[in-house]
Amino acid sequence: MNIIPAIDIIDGQNVRLTQGDYDKKTSMKRTPEEAIAFYSSFEQVSRIHIVDLMGALKQNAQESTVIQELKTRTALPLQIGGGLRNTETLEKYDAIGIDYFILGTRAITDLEWLGSVVAKYPGRIFVGVDARENDIYINGWTENSGITIDDYIRQIEDLDIAGIIYTDINKDGMNQGPNFDNTKRISELTRHPVIASGGVRNKTDLDQLESMGITQAIVGKASHNDDFWRDIR
Repeated sequence: MNIIPAIDIIDGQNVRLTQGDYDKKTSMKRTPEEAIAFYSSFEQVSRIHIVDLMGALKQNAQESTVIQELKTRTALPLQIGGGLRNTETLEKYDAIGIDYFILGTRAITDLEWLGSVVAKYPGRIFVGVDARENDIYINGWTENSGITIDDYIRQIEDLDIAGIIYTDINKDGMNQGPNFDNTKRISELTRHPVIASGGVRNKTDLDQLESMGITQAIVGKASHNDDFWRDIR
């Protein structure tokens, strides 16, 4: 299992939200700089997931200076999400050496644009499918897109993306485990790698995902717990 620990940033601080609610913000014990150094010490970590939370809400990148600094502090690949709504932002992140881009809202609502940036950055774009039940949510998880997971996956199947990051919003930050059933179902709908996200608690969850053929998981709140890392060693 490839573990992808998450660093979520607001105003340069390392935070976690519960179910994507900006009013339920918790500060983490490590700064973003401390967290990236900590995660980089584990051989199970394949890359690091960084989200510009206010970028997602305000629809444009807010934390590019912090992210540029974090890039200098690890040899691991970084995947960046939050506020990536135009090609110019991707070009700026590419120029500072960011390895992968996570596209959410505009990738969901503008397939023509998605196709153009995938052609420009083949194999480097993850599509973030953030959902409640089968409905995909956009704009920092605040708005129902009116598009279902099944319909969307059919439309992107031929694109050369890096994978699909599936997050069950209702599971995120709840310490209840991921949505195993829907993660498996989505993986069976597509040829693309599916990355589990939202609710991963421990090694038992990771083992269950792996038994279903899921080999990559983003770990958020649990990755800040030292016990989590002791269990997976």
